[in-house]
Amino acid sequence: MKPSKRCWGTSAFAVVTILVFLGCKRAEPPAPPPPEVLVTPVIQKDVPIYTEWVGTAVGLVNAQVRPQVQGYLLKQDYHDGTDVKIGQLLFEIDDRSYKASLDQALGDLAQQRANLRKNQLDVAKYAPLAAQGAVSKQELDDATQATRASEAKVQAAEAAVENARLNLSWTKVYSPIDGIAPVQVGDLVTPSTLLTTVSQLDPVKVTFPITEREYLRFADMIEEHREKGTAPAEIELHLILADGTTYPLPGRFFVVNREVDQQTGTIQVQALFPNPRALLRPGLYAKVRAPTVTRRGALLVPQRAVQETQGVYQVAVVGSDDKIAFRTVKVGEQVDGLWIIDEGVKPGERVVTEGLQKVRDGIVVRAQPDTSVPAIPSPRAEG
Repeated sequence: MKPSKRCWGTSAFAVVTILVFLGCKRAEPPAPPPPEVLVTPVIQKDVPIYTEWVGTAVGLVNAQVRPQVQGYLLKQDYHDGTDVKIGQLLFEIDDRSYKASLDQALGDLAQQRANLRKNQLDVAKYAPLAAQGAVSKQELDDATQATRASEAKVQAAEAAVENARLNLSWTKVYSPIDGIAPVQVGDLVTPSTLLTTVSQLDPVKVTFPITEREYLRFADMIEEHREKGTAPAEIELHLILADGTTYPLPGRFFVVNREVDQQTGTIQVQALFPNPRALLRPGLYAKVRAPTVTRRGALLVPQRAVQETQGVYQVAVVGSDDKIAFRTVKVGEQVDGLWIIDEGVKPGERVVTEGLQKVRDGIVVRAQPDTSVPAIPSPRAEG
């Protein structure tokens, strides 16, 4: 039985409808390329671990300059804040009253010497006369005693002259040491007036507290430095200034305080830093930084490779198949932009440093080497 023309028409319509539907369906978009990330290998190396303390700079020697006499301050003979030398004239005090006192003392001395001479002549005259009985022995004794009294008065007058000369010389105030002197000038000064403080600043001392445990670690080295001026194995100290820069000249341990502070459990130590340009001034606060221990075979990654969320630390590791695997790690100390990883990674594994926000666990990435990773510090040779 042949199909009717109506059936053939219905079938053709269905075929055309399907072809039109298939022709209108859009093609699927191509898959996006893998995200590009920067990676760096986990490095294993011996690294120094640094300790920091807060220190205060003080002059190596600080001499308070006070007048030894009272008077009006007439002149300052140096510029404020400049270097002064030992024996350099700093201040001049009105000396007129002290010159008058010296003149008076000299006049009294002359008078006492004249009296002494008269009494000596009397003794010389009475001695032969007393032997002949022309004068009494009492008269000779009186002349002798007067001579001795005059000798004592002459000595007292000479002492008064010397004291007056000293007072006059003290109207000029000289620097007791080499150093830098700020100015503190008043009108009327007395022996209790602080005129200025001269501080020797090259080298400069920096004082800072360390713990008992740290002290026991450094004690032998500090003692050897105190006795010999240097110690073969002593560590270098560095200053981190208030602007974050590192002072270019390293320092050394100098001396240690006599006792431990019972309240804080710390002991004050002093370090010496060369200061040829007088950049470091008394009262300046700075961090003292030193390598105190070496971590052997430490695993290091850049700090930016580590993500922290509520105390949990993770790194993104790129495997040999370029797939991301997030790992929880245990972190140690931070060293110059690097983080020591105690657990969770192996040497040579690649960790993501840039592009962490673009990746998730299990995806494929295009890994490029990160050339901006900071240099890894080298430990100081021991022995």
